Amino acid sequence: MTPPLPHRWRRNFNLFLTGQFLSGITSLVVQYAIIWYLTKQTGSATILSVATLLGMLPTVLLSPFVGPIIDRVNKKALLIITDAIVAAFALVLSVAGTMAEHFPLWLVFVSLFMRALAQTFQQPTIQSLVPTMVPEAELTRVNGQLGIVQSANFIVAPALGAFLFSVVPMNLLILLDVLGALLGTAMLLMVTIPRSPAIGEAVHFLTDARFGLHLLRARQGLWRITLIGALFTLLFMPAASLYPLMTMDHFQGTVGQAGLIEVIYSVGMLAGGVIIGTLGQWRDRMRPILLAYLVIGVTIGISGVLPGNQTGFWWFVGLNALAGLATPFFNTLLMAMIQQSFEPAHLGRVLGITNALMSITGPVGLIFAGPLADVIGVANLFVIAGVGTLVCGLLNWLIPSARQYDQALQGETTTGQRSR
Repeated sequence: MTPPLPHRWRRNFNLFLTGQFLSGITSLVVQYAIIWYLTKQTGSATILSVATLLGMLPTVLLSPFVGPIIDRVNKKALLIITDAIVAAFALVLSVAGTMAEHFPLWLVFVSLFMRALAQTFQQPTIQSLVPTMVPEAELTRVNGQLGIVQSANFIVAPALGAFLFSVVPMNLLILLDVLGALLGTAMLLMVTIPRSPAIGEAVHFLTDARFGLHLLRARQGLWRITLIGALFTLLFMPAASLYPLMTMDHFQGTVGQAGLIEVIYSVGMLAGGVIIGTLGQWRDRMRPILLAYLVIGVTIGISGVLPGNQTGFWWFVGLNALAGLATPFFNTLLMAMIQQSFEPAHLGRVLGITNALMSITGPVGLIFAGPLADVIGVANLFVIAGVGTLVCGLLNWLIPSARQYDQALQGETTTGQRSR
């Protein structure tokens, strides 16, 4: 049974969004600060690659087993506990940096890993509780609003982080994570989150992971969309991981211009989230998803053939604004379809499988990114990413069960049917 909605659900969800913004912005500022610290202190591409991999491995390895826990525990408590763990490691790292001339590299890596581990729990928890907090008809719109908050964090955090990194000692800057955890927890305590009927049931990790996989595969259209999404991650990740190198090497740009690209992409995502959050209703959400594949494929592919000068760079800026605008139409609408496809009591297990499948190819692409760039050039990786994205969009269009999935899903919703 789907739990009843909280009283005054809109006010309740807005409190939740505010808390996510406050905890998210402080966490991202510290995340950027740690990466800049590693860059400044080591200047090593290997160190940065290891840091990136540490940020991806928990999602890849643990997502199938995180889902069963999310379905069976109090989600508010889980969000508070994971925030507290991140804050505790930030406090330890701050103390270590205060007592020594430099932060111990191993402790920095442990802190990054724990942050990624917490995010592996937090993201699917948030995704699974949203359907219990808002009316089903509002799922697409509120996912767009959640995307707005996340995009705003990515816009504000780099600039704020760069400023604070230049004026605040690193050992004190890290304490922002503690402040963010306190603010986020205070807001979350005021939020009503309905109790899942699965809370308290025994957790059987392998059985539950297989159950989540079974539920996903039973939705043949969504299963194929997910596998194509994994292929997209594999083809896109090499280019995505080398954005700074594309700006500074191919376009002969500066560090500031590399940061500008990140901000422009996030501004585009914010604009896309605003459109989704404002409109929020499509008769067939696969159409804008297919259009997003087309826009991202064309813009990223063209980026790889731009001239390697400042004129090319400013075209690169414009193309990335369009790519950013299209990105939420893929991420947000797909998430809304997943949330609408399964009972809330089972959603954590399904999200664990989908997150793992869509993430597992990322490290593979990341491993080959550097060697491929050395052999064929970073610009050609963008061409490959663009063409690969177009192929993934074409596959979704050619497979009837994928192309028609949302039409079938909304037909089920109309007749009161849902996967159980």
